[in-house]
Amino acid sequence: MSNVLKVETPKSEPIKTGVSADVRAQLAKHLSVMLAETYMLTVKSHLYHWNVVGPLFKSIHDLTEDHYENMFAATDELAERVRALGHRAPVNVQDGKLKLTIQLPSGGMPNAHDMIADLVESHETISAEMRDMAAYAGDNGDVVTEDLLTERITFHEKAAWMLRALITE
Repeated sequence: MSNVLKVETPKSEPIKTGVSADVRAQLAKHLSVMLAETYMLTVKSHLYHWNVVGPLFKSIHDLTEDHYENMFAATDELAERVRALGHRAPVNVQDGKLKLTIQLPSGGMPNAHDMIADLVESHETISAEMRDMAAYAGDNGDVVTEDLLTERITFHEKAAWMLRALITE
């Protein structure tokens, strides 16, 4: 968690919600990373949705559509939570201030099996990152952020399980 939280967020606003300014800053920083990670996974899921071929086409095509639609809606919730914490949502993920672990495919489009394995790994990565931050939020009295992250963890763990079921024998 300490590596993720060394992120700068744009201008913050003074607010009094019962959560300290330092905790709100840390939460906003991490939520900014989660927002960017969610966008990256949304785009990746959409790319795989468009480009999957083979016997699992229909299953993967439909599942990735469900996933990218859910994640796109979640980006709004994550950004609005950053704003509610008194900070600005990130503007440019390319400026190097957000250290992202989710990457888009490089070197061509993978086959269906590798797409699924990549998506499973990405969903598990985000889930683990969110779990650490949910615990931090809860330990510091921000039950709203903890609840939001719990909801997102639930989605990502289910997504990983459903994708994993497509390639596990």
